[in-house]
Amino acid sequence: MNPRHPVFTRRDMLQAGALGLMGLSLADVPTAQADATASAKSVIYIFLSGGLAQHDSFDPKPDAPDIIRGEFGPIRTRTPGVLVCEHLPRLASCSNQWSLVRSLTHPSNNHSLGHHIMLTGRSQAPIGFNPNRPMPSDYPSLTSMAGNLVPRRGQLPSAAVVPFHYIHHSGRVIPGQFAGEMGPRHDPWVIAASQNCPGYGACPHCIDHERRPHQHTLSPVFQPPNLSLPEGIDPRRLTSRRGLLEMVEHQQKRLDQQLARQALDDQRAGAWSLLTSSRVRSAFDLSSESPQVQDAYGRNLFGWSCLLARRLVEVGVRMVQVNLGRNETWDTHGNAFPHLKDNLLPPMDRCVSALIDDLDARGLLESTLIVMAGEFGRTPRISLLPQHYALPGRDHWGSVQTVFFAGGGVRGGTVVGSSDRQGGYPVTSPQTPENMAATIYDTLGLTRTAAWRDANQRPHFIYHAEPIAGLMV
Repeated sequence: MNPRHPVFTRRDMLQAGALGLMGLSLADVPTAQADATASAKSVIYIFLSGGLAQHDSFDPKPDAPDIIRGEFGPIRTRTPGVLVCEHLPRLASCSNQWSLVRSLTHPSNNHSLGHHIMLTGRSQAPIGFNPNRPMPSDYPSLTSMAGNLVPRRGQLPSAAVVPFHYIHHSGRVIPGQFAGEMGPRHDPWVIAASQNCPGYGACPHCIDHERRPHQHTLSPVFQPPNLSLPEGIDPRRLTSRRGLLEMVEHQQKRLDQQLARQALDDQRAGAWSLLTSSRVRSAFDLSSESPQVQDAYGRNLFGWSCLLARRLVEVGVRMVQVNLGRNETWDTHGNAFPHLKDNLLPPMDRCVSALIDDLDARGLLESTLIVMAGEFGRTPRISLLPQHYALPGRDHWGSVQTVFFAGGGVRGGTVVGSSDRQGGYPVTSPQTPENMAATIYDTLGLTRTAAWRDANQRPHFIYHAEPIAGLMV
């Protein structure tokens, strides 16, 4: 199934179409622009909501008892001595291009706080934290920081999130995804490219973790915004259209009325850029990719999301967060092993390895850091909750998880840190979300003194730890 791109009428485009997407959350000029170093690179942050089990992916424990080891066997990677789960063969074959941090730890086993921790890079809950909804006092997300402090390339936003926000099946919006204390006008640019099927996983091949009957609903599976100009409207004519100008002004009214005039001018310039740049417009047209490339990534929600991330980096977006599956897709309390084996690990293995290969082939891997993590790991011991699940799984576990890194100057074939024999706690080189965030900021070229300023001009420094030692060349 190919992504589909509807043809909008001029009226649709002007009132609610392509440019309207900018109104979702395109950040205005930051209150304090941080300096970037000449070695600045891009980042793709792949987030696995629900929490990937370290034992059943990148930190297998083949010598542990069955209740710890689980059902999967290990396989060798290209790196001598490094084992991964048998259901990650593609990534195993390119281990010279990625590294693992097997010792990231934080104090929470709660989904909402875990998301906030790993999406903001701050291990403690902010004052006033509410697990049921975002709060103005939340810490800013990593993408909000990048979107507001990293200099733009041209008029494109510096950061984006694809293909949706995380919204729980109950309807609550997960905290940690937004700008929080920076203010809502600094929320990251969200590119809504997928409808909200209630299933988990790589739609249309999605699942339900519990005993509820499920089949995929809502099509198309993946539909990036269509920035094509309607027939008869070229960029030169576009600039003279009063209706478009009025629409731009409508979008501007949604911003803080106290924004400086320069901020409004930049908002308008960004809008023009999206509509008048053929290179930017084409980035959203995944159907222009060859069948071979789409097959390599996988024709599903996982694959198309990673492919769009590559295309956004290619046109100048500096940080892209890819939400690989809807909220709690990786929350394998039960039925864990068949779901991981058949529906979750294979499409992840395919799309992430394809992303590495594709960036490498295009000469972009050394300048693009890939980071993959969830909100926490999973318990060492397998358990069964028979009221919900037919088969066993693992519970939430913030004490340790494995974080995956590739490209961007990463020392390929390296493992930083280790967990104990049961995969429950770090035993060497423990790392924190603050270390991970510092690694991302350093890759993006943000200096150690980088800060944003609030309405009272108080500086808020963004580094709270050093980058992960031993990870980079």
